[in-house]
Amino acid sequence: MTEISQFLPDLIIAYSAYLIATLSPGPAVLAIMGTSMARGRRAGVSLAAGVSLSSFIWSLLAAFGVTAFLAAFGWTLVAVKVGGGLYLLWLAYKSLRSALRKDTAAAGSMPSAQKDRRFFLRGVAVHMTNPKAVFAWIAIISLGLRPESPLWVTFAIIGGCAVLGILVFGFYALAFSSAPMIRLYQSGRRLIEGTMAVFFGAAGLKLLTSRL
Repeated sequence: MTEISQFLPDLIIAYSAYLIATLSPGPAVLAIMGTSMARGRRAGVSLAAGVSLSSFIWSLLAAFGVTAFLAAFGWTLVAVKVGGGLYLLWLAYKSLRSALRKDTAAAGSMPSAQKDRRFFLRGVAVHMTNPKAVFAWIAIISLGLRPESPLWVTFAIIGGCAVLGILVFGFYALAFSSAPMIRLYQSGRRLIEGTMAVFFGAAGLKLLTSRL
C-alpha cells in the first residue's frame, strides 16, 4: 500500500492528462460524433473501438520508447503527418459529397459485419495517422513515470488510460447515436456534413503545411 500511495499522484496526473487530450475535440472525436449520428449506434461504436485500439497501441509505443524514437527521427513523423493529412482530406471529401447529396440513407440502419470492420479500421486509421498522438503520449508517459518507477506503474498507466479511452469514446458514440441526435442530424444533415467537411479539410491542410 505504501508503494501504491507513493506513485498514486503520478497516476492521477497521467490519467488527467489523458482525459484532457481525449475530451478535446479533434478528428477522431468528430469522426465518432458524425458517424454515430449518420450511421447509427453500431457504426459509431465500431469506429470508437478502432480509435480506442489505436490509442492503446500508441500508449504501448510511448511506454517502451518507440514514440520517442519516432520523434528523434523527423522523417518518420513527416511520413505520419503526410499520411494523416491526406486521410483527413479524404474524410473531408466524403463529408462534402454527403452534404451535396440530396438523398440520405436511414441514419439508424444496422450496418453489416463488413461495414462494422470498415468503420473499425477507419477509427484505427484516423488516430494512428495523427502525429499529435505521438507527442501527447510522450507527455503522458513522461508525467506519469519517474526514473525510479517500478514496471507496474507503466502498466497501470497503459491499462487505466485504455479503460478511460473506451469509456470516453464509447460515451461519444452512445450519446451521438441517441434518437434526439439522429433527429438533429436528419433535420440538418447537409449543414452538419458540410461543417465536418470544412473541419476535416482545414485539419488536413493544417497538418500537411505545419512544421513538426
